[in-house]
Amino acid sequence: MQANDSRLYERKRSSDENHPIKEFNNNSGADAQYQRDKARIIHSASFRRLQSKTQVLTIGESDFYRTRLTHSLEVAQIGSSICENLRNNLNLSELHSVIPPTSLIEAIGLAHDLGHPPFGHGGEIALNSLMKEHGGFEGNGQTLRISATLGEYSPGNGLDLTRRAMLGLLKYPATHGRLKNYSDTAFCKPPKCIHDNEIKILEWILVPFEKSDIEVITKIIASTEIGKHHKTVNKSLDTSIMELADDIAYGVHDLEDAIALHLVSRDSWISYVVDNSNEFSDSQIIRDYKFYTSKLFSESSKDRKHAISKMVNYFVSNITIIEKNDASSPFIRYNATMSNSAALCLARLKNFIREMVICTPQVRSLEFKGQLIISKLFSVFLEAPQDLLPKNTYEAYKNSQTKERIICDFIAGMTDSYAARMYRRLFVPDVGSIFDHF
Repeated sequence: MQANDSRLYERKRSSDENHPIKEFNNNSGADAQYQRDKARIIHSASFRRLQSKTQVLTIGESDFYRTRLTHSLEVAQIGSSICENLRNNLNLSELHSVIPPTSLIEAIGLAHDLGHPPFGHGGEIALNSLMKEHGGFEGNGQTLRISATLGEYSPGNGLDLTRRAMLGLLKYPATHGRLKNYSDTAFCKPPKCIHDNEIKILEWILVPFEKSDIEVITKIIASTEIGKHHKTVNKSLDTSIMELADDIAYGVHDLEDAIALHLVSRDSWISYVVDNSNEFSDSQIIRDYKFYTSKLFSESSKDRKHAISKMVNYFVSNITIIEKNDASSPFIRYNATMSNSAALCLARLKNFIREMVICTPQVRSLEFKGQLIISKLFSVFLEAPQDLLPKNTYEAYKNSQTKERIICDFIAGMTDSYAARMYRRLFVPDVGSIFDHF
């Protein structure tokens, strides 16, 4: 597959129904098509719903927190910064030709969390536990499903994004059936996968690639430990850039939230990050830890933002491109990667947030409550679909061979608040009216 191959910006609707590629904003060519991808994502219902879906903190906990929407905006911006930095610092002409243009990487960043259900990863685990015998559920897999099937811009083809945008969203190019390896537990973490019923979409995305390259990108590492899922090995260049942007946004910007909301202290930052930095002691953040400590924990939000911006810039500037495997296509052969010291530092920041915020009983209890809400909703919708599902959802339910998938799609598309209201309406005796609107 060559960098100028028109199949990169081909859409499934065009290939299936012989619809010609149309101009966008009076422009034609690849960049115009990627601009259309970005526009479709921004104006989609799934994107708007991200404003009311949990990132780290439960919606409504504070006036200052990140949602999935603000997180996605940050990932898009950081992704574009990574690409610009790579273009300015790489010498190989082949690499310049394959680095995603700004519109494309922003589209991928904006869309990467479209499939995340209500109540964060707790909701993801609950839905997968209910769907593990019906093709599985995973947030990134649901993103692919929204993009290719459920979105509102094309009958039967979802948002109908370009092939390259879909490739960029394909974090785990293998099905649930290939990767699952469950133990017998009530709530089951999903393998990092696409759903079994999205196999045709995977095949369409990979059509332009040689057979040997398809084998490379779909390669898996098998686990021999029960309860530990098999894993995919490779991903596209665009995906690797998006994942780094996602990690930076999570590690740095969620740290900003935690500090601003007084969920972590100066002392915990010193003891967990600064005093345990032997492996990344040469990183800028540790070399200048006095500056970062004073700014991050200043009473001034401007000081804190100054430090956060410098941290983001440090991580972005420590990203380069490497040859990851022996694929013939540069879109698979190359991946973006972060220098070892910077990567270890970022991992420490992510673990800091995980241990000090996400894994606390206060957050875990809310996560567990979300899992119970989703489980109860799924059960009652399956029991009485005609009475409880919206008309259009029920029509899809009747016509589907996998009826559980339709209920799963319905719940996964809910915001946190919608799911909670629906639960109260169904299960709290004195809540609910014929005049309620959802």
